[in-house]
Amino acid sequence: MSRRDEPVDLLVAPGDLERWVTECDELPDRATADFAAFESALSLREALYRLALDRVLERPFDPGSPRIVNDTAAGPVPTIKLSDAGVRLTGDLLAALSQVARSGIAVLADPHAYLKECGRTGCTRIYLDRSRGARRTWCGMSECGNRVKAAACRARRRPSATAEGRVDGELGHAPQD
Repeated sequence: MSRRDEPVDLLVAPGDLERWVTECDELPDRATADFAAFESALSLREALYRLALDRVLERPFDPGSPRIVNDTAAGPVPTIKLSDAGVRLTGDLLAALSQVARSGIAVLADPHAYLKECGRTGCTRIYLDRSRGARRTWCGMSECGNRVKAAACRARRRPSATAEGRVDGELGHAPQD
């Protein structure tokens, strides 16, 4: 979700939430969402975002957000099953949301977790910086990092194109035959 300029929400319907849960390895597969569960998920997402932003900005937590996160974390937990194929998590959407809330609590409570907001203008993602020396700048290289680097490359090329057009001390005039 982008929260500045022209906000874009990637979770607009219960089906979007179901797909997101399915794509997350740490969450149960095959969770179904009705509208009430979808609204709970959005509420949890916003509470976690506010808390993470409070951590990034080094300010006290928003008063209502810990209650939402703690209440959700107190819900059912996914069932873990081990087999030759590996670990499989099962559970309903409430168990998935409980797992998300518990993971959020673990990160927010960790004094050594470096939470940062993406450095790309317009991106509002908050990420956990696990890089050496906590020097990471963007939420992800595949999207924001590449965009910033490409823009910087284009900006570097623009002045050199202008410089190539300079001949005989005149700006933009090619030599005449």
